Amino acid sequence: MAFWSSTSVFTSKVPRKILFMFTLSISVTYLFYSLMSCYNSLQFPLQENYVYQARLVTEETTFVAFREKLYSATSQGYFGEDLVERTATEQTGAGYAVSTVDQLDNVASEQRATEWVRTQLAPTEMIAGGQNAVFEREHQESSTTDDELSRRGNSTPDYGEKKLPQAIIIGVKKGGTRALLEALRVHPDVRAVGVEPHFFDRNYEKGLDWYRDLMPSTLEGQITMEKTPSYFVTNDAPKRIHSMARDTKLIIVVRNPVTRAISDYTQTLSKRPEIPTFEVLAFKNRTLGLIDASWSALRIGIYALHLESWMQYFPLSQIHFVSGERLIVDPAGEMAKVQDFLGLKRIVTDKHFYFNKTKGFPCLKKPEDSSAPRCLGKSKGRTHPKIDPDVIRRLHKFYKPFNMMFYQMTGQNFQWEQEENQ
Repeated sequence: MAFWSSTSVFTSKVPRKILFMFTLSISVTYLFYSLMSCYNSLQFPLQENYVYQARLVTEETTFVAFREKLYSATSQGYFGEDLVERTATEQTGAGYAVSTVDQLDNVASEQRATEWVRTQLAPTEMIAGGQNAVFEREHQESSTTDDELSRRGNSTPDYGEKKLPQAIIIGVKKGGTRALLEALRVHPDVRAVGVEPHFFDRNYEKGLDWYRDLMPSTLEGQITMEKTPSYFVTNDAPKRIHSMARDTKLIIVVRNPVTRAISDYTQTLSKRPEIPTFEVLAFKNRTLGLIDASWSALRIGIYALHLESWMQYFPLSQIHFVSGERLIVDPAGEMAKVQDFLGLKRIVTDKHFYFNKTKGFPCLKKPEDSSAPRCLGKSKGRTHPKIDPDVIRRLHKFYKPFNMMFYQMTGQNFQWEQEENQ
């Protein structure tokens, strides 16, 4: 009887509590595993995002690695063609392909460009000493004294008010910037200072009031402009212009970098006939194919390198690229694009130009109030010295991958490779 009595107590009191606890335990366990299952199912898309983000980080890291190589490798001031091709294979996954006719060749070329560009000099680092000392004065050739800047900057009628420029032609040297500025000055809604102020590269410490005083007076609706081609290769210029006005419109006139380099050299040669030949300056060792990328005449033409600095501060929508070649063969067409970019009516058209056979480029037709047509001075249109075709071929090969990168960055194909094949 005692056994059954104890059993009766066990079945009447204890089992109910145990059953309740057991049921509760099962319910909590089920809920826990259900939640874990839902969490795992929701985790997969997150993991996919992490993979995507990791890929972006990897590409950015690759880009930074390129830059580090850029700022370290050319402390020597040169780069060999064979080294360009060898180091390119290290970055086959970088993803800087350009879609052109010869796709495979251009992919390899752009990878070489990416590798090499990030292994050259910083955008405004100038190498002192050696052959480059000969060209130390190149970057001062268009400089003017304070008196001259003041005199020319204030030569406009005294009406309206002086404003900081809303648009600036920032480059490139020997690309056709003077021709573009003179054509723009024909437009009644454009007022531009004639000389190069060099404010953002040489005179920045003089302050914005000094800079503004150089500008011509303008009326409501008119645009104030200036041009200084050396801004494009000046490291501090993008940040300084952005600090002045982040909505400033920028215009860059670009030209086949090989032709531009020869033109650059020709200008210096006209002033300093004693300088070495182009072939000597272009190579550290011509036999080994070591191109001297520290020579400013060559380095300016690595447009992708310099443009990268500007794109850190300005969107492409605020940068307009003018083809220096098309500015010669179709000035009205290029001017139409520039006027659209500046928000101006298309007033400067083909009726304003005529082709000067002597100089080899267009000139502005004779204004009604002038006795002579407006054509660029004798410093423009110089005859280039004869350059060894092998040197030109090597330079075309040297610039090709950089050009491919520049085309991709700008979304425009300037077709400089076609000139190489002509």
